Formats: sequence, C-alpha cells, structure tokens
Amino acid sequence: MMEKAPDFEAESTKGKIKLSEVLKDKNFVVLYFYPKAFTSGCTQELKRFVELYEEFKKYNTEIIGVSNDNLETQKKFAEKYGAQFPLIADPELKVINLYNAKGRGKGASRITYIIDKNMNIIEVLKSLKNAKEHADKALEIIKNHS
Repeated sequence: MMEKAPDFEAESTKGKIKLSEVLKDKNFVVLYFYPKAFTSGCTQELKRFVELYEEFKKYNTEIIGVSNDNLETQKKFAEKYGAQFPLIADPELKVINLYNAKGRGKGASRITYIIDKNMNIIEVLKSLKNAKEHADKALEIIKNHS
C-alpha cells in the first residue's frame, strides 16, 4: 500500500495553492524541497526543472518547489530563472515538517516527492549526488508510471 501525501494549503509565487486542488486537474505533482533560494545547488535544480517543464507538462504534471525562504525571495528566484510553476514560501516550516523534509539548520533538505492524482506518494528522491538529478529522475519516474 502506498503512503498518502499530506494535503496542505500554502502561499506561493502563484497565490494560495492547495495540493488536493492542484491534483484535480493533474496526473502528477512533483513536490520538491530545497534548502535556500539562490544558492548554487538550488539554482541548478530550479533551472533544470525550468528546462524540463514543457516535458513534465506533456505528462500532465505540475511542479511545486518549497523552501523556507519568504515569498519576496521566492518571487525573485522564480522571476530570475523563469519558473512558471509555483514556489512555496514556508518560513514557518508547516509544509516542510508535514513531509519530514527538515534539513540541518533552519531550512529544508533536498528531497523530492512524486505524487499521483490519488494523492499517493509513488516515489521519494533523496541523497542524489547532483541537485539537477532530481528533475531528470522525477521525469523518468513519471514516464514509467504514465
């Protein structure tokens, strides 16, 4: 039996979003947590998700990024690298704690959840050597489940 993804509502660069609402129209959501906007690993990871976004859309997949940065920072981060998908500002660590994604220190760890339309977590990616791999691996998993 697959684990259910906890539902949440949060403030993002695209306004308030609720996971269960997003999944009404999507086959998958890639929910990825990252430690801090504008750091080198997180920037590479975001840029890779941006590069592959059209590919994800072919599989009716939405990407949602989460860090404990504030909304202002998330908006600048999304704008600078052309992220069309929402980035959640989670300074109170609500979503981060819900998904056990807390890293060392204050922020989130680098972990990616792939969630299907029934709110099942079909895969969790962590401990990947390269931040960019999260996007590629997530896409591969979605292709295999489509």
